[in-house]
Amino acid sequence: MRRPQLTGRAAILAVVVCAIVMSLAYPVREYIAQRRQIAELEEQRARGLEELRRLTEQNRRLSDPDYIRQQARARLHYCGAGEKCFVVADDPARDDRSDRKAETRPGPKVPWYQALWESTQAADAGTGRRAGGTGQAGRAADADGADPGGGSR
Repeated sequence: MRRPQLTGRAAILAVVVCAIVMSLAYPVREYIAQRRQIAELEEQRARGLEELRRLTEQNRRLSDPDYIRQQARARLHYCGAGEKCFVVADDPARDDRSDRKAETRPGPKVPWYQALWESTQAADAGTGRRAGGTGQAGRAADADGADPGGGSR
């Protein structure tokens, strides 16, 4: 007589093992989630302690009168009593940078009211050109009656 491969005892053992695994799945998942939350809270605590250390150091510096004087001179150009302070108006390094900026800029900017007037005229004429920067040349073309759009009025 041949014995069946799956006996009753093996089936019961399989059911018990499945029940144990199922009963442990939720607590293990919760344990992992709590460990993750603990790690995040520890990181948050470390960031808070670093911020507290930084603010304590800043508070200590701001309580020092020498640091206050130094910051007043550096940031506000403060001049103490009895000191001679000078402001250098022509900084050559700054002039070099401003020359480079001037070279890259387009021509002079048209005042806002002129740009508004030219755009109103362009819209009225139906030319569709953009206002701003045409100046006198745009007005001369409008006076001649030429239509840059190619259509007739």
